[in-house]
Amino acid sequence: MTKTRSPVREALAQCRPELLAAAFFSLFLNLLMLVVPIYIMQIFTRVLVSGSRETLVVLTVAAVAAMIIYGLLTLQRGNLLTRMSSKVDTLLAERVHGALIARSVRTAETRSAQALRDLAQVRNLLAGQELQSLFDVPWTPIFLVVIFLLHPVLGIVSLVGALVLLALALVNDRLTRKPLMAAGMAAIKANNNASANVRNAEVVEGMGMRAAVIERWQRYNTEVLDQQTQAADIGGLLAALSRVARMIVQIGIFGAGAWLVMAHDLTSGAMMAATFLMANALRPVESAIRTWKQLLAAREAYQRLERLLADVPEPGSGMPLPRPAGRLSVEQIVFTPPKGERPVLRGVSFVVEPGEMLGIVGPSAAGKSTLAKIIVGVWRPSSGAVRLDEADVAGWDPIDLGQHVGYLPQDVELFEGTVRENIARMTDAPPEAVIAAAQKAGVHEMILRLPEGYETQIGEGGSVLSGGQRQRIGLARALFGDPRLVVLDEPNANLDTEGERALAQALAEVRREGATVVVIAHRPSLLAVADRILVLRDGRIEMQGSRDAILAKIAPKFAGPRSRPTELPARSVPPAVATG
Repeated sequence: MTKTRSPVREALAQCRPELLAAAFFSLFLNLLMLVVPIYIMQIFTRVLVSGSRETLVVLTVAAVAAMIIYGLLTLQRGNLLTRMSSKVDTLLAERVHGALIARSVRTAETRSAQALRDLAQVRNLLAGQELQSLFDVPWTPIFLVVIFLLHPVLGIVSLVGALVLLALALVNDRLTRKPLMAAGMAAIKANNNASANVRNAEVVEGMGMRAAVIERWQRYNTEVLDQQTQAADIGGLLAALSRVARMIVQIGIFGAGAWLVMAHDLTSGAMMAATFLMANALRPVESAIRTWKQLLAAREAYQRLERLLADVPEPGSGMPLPRPAGRLSVEQIVFTPPKGERPVLRGVSFVVEPGEMLGIVGPSAAGKSTLAKIIVGVWRPSSGAVRLDEADVAGWDPIDLGQHVGYLPQDVELFEGTVRENIARMTDAPPEAVIAAAQKAGVHEMILRLPEGYETQIGEGGSVLSGGQRQRIGLARALFGDPRLVVLDEPNANLDTEGERALAQALAEVRREGATVVVIAHRPSLLAVADRILVLRDGRIEMQGSRDAILAKIAPKFAGPRSRPTELPARSVPPAVATG
């Protein structure tokens, strides 16, 4: 059975031509590194002996030309690797971003975009000096062989130095891997915690929580610093030892070379050439020790990307289906959240016909918002099915399905950009379609009163708007494109009288157009315009039926001031079920 290659490895496999080209450039670059030792040997053995200025000029011009070619090839290799890193980013960025969104939906984790930082870290490694040094590592034994050819004693000294540096590199990996991994995980926690603090800044400042949340973040940050300091101390020590070892080897080469020259067993030119060759042989190993922290961090980032993309498979593209009429059928839905032990929804079934409005009520934690997410395909049920015109929503292409669905979640989130872009669902839709959605939602006049109308920048998360304005623009976004299924979760939670009036008119219009409407409501004003009402309690349908029949039973629960939330209490009517 053929094992499927991971998306990250597939992206790297598509960069094989660039890697081969970089290796080809490295071949010539390292061959050109022999120019300086050869030049030195020729100076000592031919030019100084013969006193030929013409030979000196020819050798110097040739060496300079070779170094110019070396510089051009180095530049070309760097540019090639930079473009390769951009190619990897292009191949993976959309997939990684989609996996982040999918995981956030599945696990309700919205705190971190760590995977995008991981992708950037892998990209930086591919374009950085670390990878270029790795291309040079295979040439270390070749340079050692050349030194052996100059004289075995010099070769042995250089080989011992290379083995010492290799041992230091292995020790560095063994001693720093664990603290660097721990520091990386602690840094992710610290960043997530800091993001949460900033996101909840109003609560932090309003209730005097600044000192407490900073102290909590500082605990995470201290762990990061402790682990990084431990790794840096070890890495710094080993880097210093590697430099000392390299200098000792260099002294050894000079000393042994001088001894051999005095014994007339080696020329002074060969001694100088061996010194340069030794430096070139040990340079990649020393560079690897110096950049080991970055290499380990990139490896951890790569492994996290592998786990993310393996955990969140790419969604299949279902066959495009015709525009639905809007008949909604919920069939024996059971849903257990991730890491949950008991179902939140149990055996929920109902049907809503096109042009019909179903109101859903129930106490807190009854499963109302969960049901809304399942209806629009955000979450998939553990068992059962949600069908739109007999087609299972779970098997529908998400992009295609989204064109036919309008959804207003309980917590309305807008994107940084203009009002127009948010209503158009961040697409470049024609102005007529945007204005039509705004007019249908009754928000057109409110938008015109904004400083720049539809082109008003609303800030991150719609921060320049009030809660009611965000909710009304979110409603316009839900109605954009004339969806056939509209699901609204507490759409009037932040609305004033004008907003509620506009909402009621919008619901009436979409029903006249034949759309199916599902509204989760706590206020009686919305339930009064519903065709049918469904009561949820503890994840089960307690009752459902016609509006008048259900309101007659639950009307006392809605008594009281209009501004007061009208959730059903924990205990309610007897479990008699009205059908209709």
